[in-house]
Amino acid sequence: MTTSVTVSLGDRSYPVLVGRGAVDRLAELVPAGTERVLVVTQPGVPLDAAGVLRRAGFDVATAEIGRGESAKTLATVQDLLERLAALGATRRDLVVGAGGGMVTDVAGLAASLWHRGIRVVHVATTLLAMVDAAVGGKTGVNLGHGKNLVGTFWQPSGVICDTAALDGLPAREVRCGHGEMAKYHFLTGDDLLALPLEDRIARCVAIKAEVVASDERESGRRAILNYGHTLAHALEIETSFELAHGEAVAVGIAYAARLARRLGRIDDGRVDQHLRVLHEYGLDPGVPASADPGRLVALMHGDKKALDGLTFVLDGPRGVEVVPDVDEAVAREVLAGMAVR
Repeated sequence: MTTSVTVSLGDRSYPVLVGRGAVDRLAELVPAGTERVLVVTQPGVPLDAAGVLRRAGFDVATAEIGRGESAKTLATVQDLLERLAALGATRRDLVVGAGGGMVTDVAGLAASLWHRGIRVVHVATTLLAMVDAAVGGKTGVNLGHGKNLVGTFWQPSGVICDTAALDGLPAREVRCGHGEMAKYHFLTGDDLLALPLEDRIARCVAIKAEVVASDERESGRRAILNYGHTLAHALEIETSFELAHGEAVAVGIAYAARLARRLGRIDDGRVDQHLRVLHEYGLDPGVPASADPGRLVALMHGDKKALDGLTFVLDGPRGVEVVPDVDEAVAREVLAGMAVR
């Protein structure tokens, strides 16, 4: 059974199909008039999106990109643009990003730039991509100065979340998805752990879809989807990406809870609730011993949300919201007090 969640954006609304075997419906998401498809993927991706489209009669080419954050660069995007040029791709053509969040970010950015924007469909094959990266239209690549500093907002024409892809997912990739899943507990108060996995994924998608529909380009409310991400992005860079994204988000959520407590926004019970959810997902909330607090604070100053000093997404009496101009001394103090791995 496949669940369909709609991201409501007027005439740019699109479905997210969640369920085992959902990839078999990929051709349904190909926009009318599409002539050629470039499937962007990586070696070892478990779903054969290109094969599904070929069997449906489409003219399909594939492009494999490198793995890891070191490949999430403008150079990789340029390679894809050169491939689109070699194919003679036009605005009637389609890019499909089939893989994890890195693939959907890069494929989406390339699609947004080719001829100033062609259609893109995502086939998410990791838990993190299903509940976060593939939905909402954010694209991005890294620079030496920070994570996802170059990107666009470019909504897909549809998203596939085939849970069969999760069957052989490595334990670390599962943890990464759990890091993103954990944040949704604090955006709504829902007890997501009480739901079966497919229902939990669909609920996370629905939560994100509602937020994106209310603030597509992150001019305000959408920033709550970055809960835990301010420290997380700094940790990824500080550890040279030895700490994976979802693992870093888990640490960032624990830090955000403790920082909110230090600022008097929440009480000890709410902090304990954060730690309990992280524990039930099997996540480690400790800051790596090798991470230097001073460098982490400096990196957090460069976060995309930072308009007025240090800016965080924090829990509080009105729920999770953006809090600007947090005292640097307090941010350092809370960091120093966190347990190390």
